[in-house]
This record gives sequence, C-alpha cells and structure tokens, in this order.
Amino acid sequence: METSQISQSSAPPIPLDEDGLVLNPELWNEAVAEQLAFNVGIEEMTADHWLVVYALRDYFAKFGVAPAMNNVCRSFEKDKLWVHNLFATCLNAWIVSGLPNPGEEAKSYLSDM
Repeated sequence: METSQISQSSAPPIPLDEDGLVLNPELWNEAVAEQLAFNVGIEEMTADHWLVVYALRDYFAKFGVAPAMNNVCRSFEKDKLWVHNLFATCLNAWIVSGLPNPGEEAKSYLSDM
C-alpha cells in the first residue's frame, strides 16, 4: 500500500492513502482542503466548492456514508452534474472534503459520476 503526504506550513504532514484520501480525517482543515484540491487539479476553491465540501462533511457526520451526489446538487438547486463539473469527479469532491476511504463500491460510484 503506497501512501503519500501533504505538508502544511508549520504543521506535521498529513498522510494520504494511494487514492489521495486522508488517512486521519481528524487532521482535516481548510488549509488541508486547499492542498488536496490542488493535488486533484483545482487551483482555487470557490464558494461553490466550499458549499459541496461542507455538505459532504455534514452528511458524512450524520450518516457515515457518501450521499447520492444528485441529492447534493438538488439540495442547492443545481444541475445534476454540478459537483462533477466543479471537481472533475465526485471522488475528487470526497478527497477534498477530507473524508475517509468510502470503500471500493462507493469509490467506483464516485469516480464514474
């Protein structure tokens, strides 16, 4: 299992798994999210990116699973591809949100959206 790390200024590196998911979600903060976003090709986090990130984090905190991304889009009255268009894949949204590995089936679903 290959892992990597991201570094924050004046803080210890955050370990990532082979998919770029944080291994310890408790270490997540907005600076980590910005670095994770950069890692997946997002140069600047917009207000819409942050809406998605906090929606995913809130849903995961309540239910412990990934939400249907269509429901996330609908909750903000956006097109069903809104999350995909913002993050290139829904898995990237999950990664930037600093949430734990959702499992192989969910990763497949999130990658295909």
